[in-house]
Amino acid sequence: MYDKYQSPLSERYASKEMQYIFSPEKKFRTWRKLWIALAETEKELGLPITDEQIAELKAHQDDINFEVAKEREKLVRHDVMSHVYAYGLQCPQAKGIIHLGATSCYVGDNTDIILMTEALKLVRKKLINVIAELAAFAKKYKDLPTLAFTHFQPAQPTTVGKRATLWLMDLTLDLEDLDHVIGSMKLLGSKGTTGTQASFLELFDGDHGKCRMADRMIAEKMGFSECFPVSGQTYSRKIDSRVLGVLAGIAQSAHKFSNDVRLLQHLKEVEEPFEKNQIGSSAMAYKRNPMRSERIASLADYVMADMMNPMLVASTQWFERTLDDSANKRLSVPEGFLAVDGILDLYLNVVDGLVVYPKVIEKHLMAELPFMATENIMMDAVKAGGDRQELHERIRELSMEAGKNVKAEGKDNNLLELIAADSSFGLTLDELKKTMDPKKYVGRAPEQVEEFLKEVIDPILEANGDLLGVKAEISV
Repeated sequence: MYDKYQSPLSERYASKEMQYIFSPEKKFRTWRKLWIALAETEKELGLPITDEQIAELKAHQDDINFEVAKEREKLVRHDVMSHVYAYGLQCPQAKGIIHLGATSCYVGDNTDIILMTEALKLVRKKLINVIAELAAFAKKYKDLPTLAFTHFQPAQPTTVGKRATLWLMDLTLDLEDLDHVIGSMKLLGSKGTTGTQASFLELFDGDHGKCRMADRMIAEKMGFSECFPVSGQTYSRKIDSRVLGVLAGIAQSAHKFSNDVRLLQHLKEVEEPFEKNQIGSSAMAYKRNPMRSERIASLADYVMADMMNPMLVASTQWFERTLDDSANKRLSVPEGFLAVDGILDLYLNVVDGLVVYPKVIEKHLMAELPFMATENIMMDAVKAGGDRQELHERIRELSMEAGKNVKAEGKDNNLLELIAADSSFGLTLDELKKTMDPKKYVGRAPEQVEEFLKEVIDPILEANGDLLGVKAEISV
C-alpha cells in the first residue's frame, strides 16, 4: 500500500461515511438497483419480462463480481457493458433484459445524481451540527465584551458571542443554498441515446404515455419525485456546477472562520483544541500552532478552486453529449465532497473544543477602551459646563499624545491620566475610570445574539433535531 499514490482526502481528511458514498461498491450496487428498477418498470408497463427474471436480478443485487467486470473492461474498454456482462453471468435467465432500451448514461448519470444527493444530505447533517455547536458557543459568550476590529484595527467593542453569530450567519446562508439544491435534484430517467426516448418508444410500440410513465416510475422506485423533463443523453452538466457551487460556498464560510480563529490565536484570546501529546513544531517545542484551522483553510482553497472544474465541463459540452466530461467528473465531484466533509469535521472539532481566555481579552480591550470612551468622556465634561468644540480639540490632542506613548514609547495607554490632569475637563481619575465598563460600549450585541438565536437558529435546530449529536473524528 506504500508503493503507489493514494489520495490524502481518503487517507487523512474525509470520513468513512463520505468515502463509502463514492466507493466502487456503492456505485455498482446503485447501477444494479437501477437495472432492477428499469426491468420492473418495463414489466409493469407490459413488456414480456417475468417475475423470475426480476427475482434473479434481485438475488444478485449486492454480490457484485468485480473481478469479472474488471477483466471484461480490459477487453471491451466500456465500463457499463462490462458490468452488464458480469451481471448477466450471474443472472442467466435475466441476461437478455438487463439494460433493455437504455444507454450507458441510464446507470452512469442516474447514479451520479443519486450519490450526489446522498452526499449533499450528509453534508447537510454535518452543517447542522456545526451550526448547533456554534450556537451554543454564541449563547455562552453573548455577554463577554471583546475588542472588535475593522481592517484588523481596533474598533468599537463587540462580544465574543456576537462575533460567533457572524460565522453562524454565513452558515445559515449556506444551508439555504444547500436546501435549495437538494430540493431541486432530479433523476435523468430513461432518456435514451440523444434524450429523445426513441428506443423506449420502439419498445412500447409507439405509446408516448408509457414512455413518460417510465420516467416517473423509475424516479419513484429510486426515491425521487421526478426526472428532468428534457435532456440530451446526459443530465445538464450545470447540475454538477450547482452542486460544487454549494460546496464552495461552505468552503468560503469555513475559510473565513478559520482565518478569524488563527488571528485570535495569535492574539492569545481564543485557541483551537490542542491535545496533550500534540506537537506544534519540530523545532520549537513551546509552539501551539492552529493546525486544524490551517487545514480548514487549506482544504477550502482546494474546494473553491475545484468549483471551476464543473463550470468548464458544463460550458464545453457539445450538443447532446461529449465524453470530455467523464474523467473530470470522476475527480472533481467526489473529491469536492470529500474535501468539504473533511472541512466540516474539522470545523465541528474546533468549535467543540474552542478555548476562550477572558483575561487576555479584557487586557486587550482595556488597553484600547480609553480611546473608544472619549465621546462619553466629552459628554460628561460638557454636562459639567465645558465647551464641546474646545473639549473635542483638546481630547484629540491628548489622544494623539497617548497613542504616541503606546506606539513610540512602548508604554501603557495613559489617556485617562492625561485627561484627569487637564483642568478643562473637570473630571477626576476615579470619575474617568467609572466610564471604563466595557459593557457600556457593546451596544446591542448581547440582545442581537439572543434575538438571532431565537428567531433564526433555534427554528433550524428544532426542525432538524433528528440530525443532531454528530461528533467529529479527525485522523491526524
